[in-house]
Amino acid sequence: MSAPDVFDPRQYGRGIPHDRYRHLRDHDPVAWQEEPEVLGWSAGPGFWAVTRHEDAVRVLKDSSTYSSYLGATQIRDPDPADLPFIRRMMLNQDPPHHRRLRMLVSRAFTPKRMDRFETVVRERARALLTRAVAEARAGDGTCDLVTQVTDDYALLNLTDLLGVPDTDRTLLLHWTQRVIGYQDPDEAGTPALGPDGKPVNPRSPASLRDMFDYAHTLAAHKREHPADDVMTALATDPELTAPELEMFFFLLVVAGNDTVRSAAPGGLSLLAEHPEAFDRLRNGEAAFTTAVDELLRRHPPVLTFRRTATQDTDLAGTRIRAGDKVVVFHASANHDERVFPVPFTLDLSRSPNPHISFGDGPHVCLGAHFARLQLRALYEEACRVLPAGPLELAAPPRRLVSNFINGLKSLPLRVAVSDG
Repeated sequence: MSAPDVFDPRQYGRGIPHDRYRHLRDHDPVAWQEEPEVLGWSAGPGFWAVTRHEDAVRVLKDSSTYSSYLGATQIRDPDPADLPFIRRMMLNQDPPHHRRLRMLVSRAFTPKRMDRFETVVRERARALLTRAVAEARAGDGTCDLVTQVTDDYALLNLTDLLGVPDTDRTLLLHWTQRVIGYQDPDEAGTPALGPDGKPVNPRSPASLRDMFDYAHTLAAHKREHPADDVMTALATDPELTAPELEMFFFLLVVAGNDTVRSAAPGGLSLLAEHPEAFDRLRNGEAAFTTAVDELLRRHPPVLTFRRTATQDTDLAGTRIRAGDKVVVFHASANHDERVFPVPFTLDLSRSPNPHISFGDGPHVCLGAHFARLQLRALYEEACRVLPAGPLELAAPPRRLVSNFINGLKSLPLRVAVSDG
């Protein structure tokens, strides 16, 4: 009997396949998955799905056996002609080269610089939530927390951090949707087709040329007009090459935006589904620091990351051959009963909470501190600004069609015309 499919991105548009994950954790924790043609994207050779927490952590930590560099970090194999280009990104490198790049960008991405934004981030969360509630009360009594709050929240915070002018923020959203949402027609639109009639990879050099041209223009501006922002730090770093600057900008724009853009509405949706947990948070019975990590555990922003085996090896009793694709399933690992007691209970005081929503090992998310800061501020302001009582959804959330990003496209909230 073949293992249940957890590859097809269309099923994630309906919901996380937790029943299938649990079956795999219990019976086939390193399971072979077919990789058929889907949504016009070419078929692949298949891969191993890693669903238990212990095995996922082992893969993420052991970069000498499970490489980010050999085949990059997406399930789908890139075009061989694009692979050298894709390998230039820090996300797709292994130590020691990865360590050098990480140290370079860490100079710009310091906790001190992140913390400086806390007041601005909090004010932004309050303003966006207040406006959404006011517009709901002036209209039909509903607001969409994704399109009216969390999309702008994540995007404007990122433009502040990078030093991108507010007038250009729509460019960042466009690039994110194009690269992250390429499996979802609502996000990506009609994909460009290559000479073979197949969709062009949105991560190919040709598809990213407009983003890179913008990065160089912005960097030149920052050298002439330096400021206390990440792009100034990168643009004036003498050790950073022009191609490395391009790839850092790509990584920060896409990963920096979509981590919070996906996690924030996911956390609010969970609080709507669990009114008793939301009450505890509002009443001060649960700390926001532990609440943020529990919401991240239940709704990780990233669903999967791929590695490639560098040698024949054994994982949980399964023989892996050199060159095989090995894919970690974060949402499954985060609900592994072997590590998390009652994993489907939303326990906002859960501690310890060793979720892997920000990865593990050498590639643990560089922006995790800033992401947690943004999420904590948003949830604190939601407790203050949103009307008293449980969060009432006007319709089910609409999910992104993707086996990579755990995104919500819509989260409609019903707002009473008056609190009293």
